[in-house]
Amino acid sequence: MTNTMYGSPASLFSGKARAYLDWKGADYVEIAPNLQIRNEVIVPAIGRMIIPVVETEDGAVLQDTSLIIDHFEKTLGGPSIYPDTPRQHFAARLLECFGDEWLVLPAMHYRWNYNEEWILEEFGRNMMPDAPRDQQIAAGAMIGKQFRGFVPMLGINDTTIPAIEASYEALLADLDAHFADHPFLFGSRPSIGDYGLIGPLYAHLYRDPASGKIMKRLAPRVAEWVERMVSPETPLSGDFLLDDEIPETLLPILARMMREHVPFLGETANLLESWLQENPEAEIPRGVGMASFTIEGVQGEGIARTFSLWMLQRALDHFESLEGNDRAACEALLEEVGGEALIKFSMPVRLAYENHTLVAAKS
Repeated sequence: MTNTMYGSPASLFSGKARAYLDWKGADYVEIAPNLQIRNEVIVPAIGRMIIPVVETEDGAVLQDTSLIIDHFEKTLGGPSIYPDTPRQHFAARLLECFGDEWLVLPAMHYRWNYNEEWILEEFGRNMMPDAPRDQQIAAGAMIGKQFRGFVPMLGINDTTIPAIEASYEALLADLDAHFADHPFLFGSRPSIGDYGLIGPLYAHLYRDPASGKIMKRLAPRVAEWVERMVSPETPLSGDFLLDDEIPETLLPILARMMREHVPFLGETANLLESWLQENPEAEIPRGVGMASFTIEGVQGEGIARTFSLWMLQRALDHFESLEGNDRAACEALLEEVGGEALIKFSMPVRLAYENHTLVAAKS
């Protein structure tokens, strides 16, 4: 029995998982979830419709790309996408969080405000590949209505859109400068940070046609990096930079995370703490109200997503495990990029992802 990934070319997180599995040389097949698979496989196993889902060779069911990656890192061995030096490892985990949880703003904006007609047809073809076109379009519209509804919840609106686009274009410029000198974030081997960025930058911002044209025009080296990530020529190859080096070209990208994303995460943590005080026995919801953010000087408000805190916790766990010179080096990195808030970041509760659900970890 081989591994099976239920995923879709249009899915942000399927793109992340697929790129990793291909580089890792995993034995797997990918199956697009039609209506039958949705109703008979994914929803019974996970409790809701979500992709990607991986069914392993031994029958275990994995959901969430970080856990999928960690499973195959452990079971397949070989070269790791996790740097074994403290600063690179920490920075890579931070960038995974940034890509997964913050770049959803430009990803969703460009998909639904530049590519809506195209993506609705894409959804329909994936769901009902053998159906007539009118039925595919109807099915795509049904799926698209749900996803389109997330756009205003994320804080994407007429006020914030110019700032989201300005921030994204500046990020593209910073990444383009970095990839002029390095094939991946930390050298000639992709890291967990690369896989955090590839989800939004491939599935939405490269593959969707209108936004893909923007990327190729403004940042051709980023487009080339996307192509390296999704079609690895030499899997299981490459090295991370020597001496735990963080390239200077990555500092503006980390600084953008600290400036835009980390304050939003801090407010999300505060909202979760208040929610827990009022609901001490309840299951942790996916959102705990609306948190403010500032992007390119423009203020907005988006749903405070508790899952983002679990992703940040993964990075902070590494940071908190460090001692002596290793911790001092990571603190110095945070200070250099304006990330002092992370040095003593307070989580209201330790989070765990168990049985495909975010929960408060048992002490």
